[in-house]
Amino acid sequence: MKQDINRHEILEKVTPLIENTAIRFNLIPIEIEFVKENHRWFLRIFLYSNERNITIDDCEKVTRSLNEFLDDLIPVKYSLEVSSPGLERKFKSDKEFLIFKGRRISIKLKQPIEGETEKIFKGEILDWDDREGLTFFRFEDAKEMVIPKENIQSAKLYID
Repeated sequence: MKQDINRHEILEKVTPLIENTAIRFNLIPIEIEFVKENHRWFLRIFLYSNERNITIDDCEKVTRSLNEFLDDLIPVKYSLEVSSPGLERKFKSDKEFLIFKGRRISIKLKQPIEGETEKIFKGEILDWDDREGLTFFRFEDAKEMVIPKENIQSAKLYID
């Protein structure tokens, strides 16, 4: 018997629980996804900390704290995966520009900025505003620039 699952409804139910649990351990869930792959459901949680690197122990603590509660909220069999986002993961939401403020990123633009020919830059996130976009310090010429969010094709953390 096929069961209709509304993954958006499930995410709405589990997200507050996941956020509250992560906060108890001084962690930030930067991405939560509930997806079906090869006929199996997966709940994936990517954790971040401004203070330290994420460890396996952090992932285990969050997993143990969530296990019994999630089963009551998710009506299908699923696999829970809790991990760090990885060192050079592409940003999936605008809020990551705020979470990673002060960190180094590589950014790819849709169109070159006026007076420029390049579309890929490395630099540091200085600020993010939902209307104005990204305030960015470009390393190659030590220049501060504002990049409208409509012109950002992709961004990812940059490690030297």
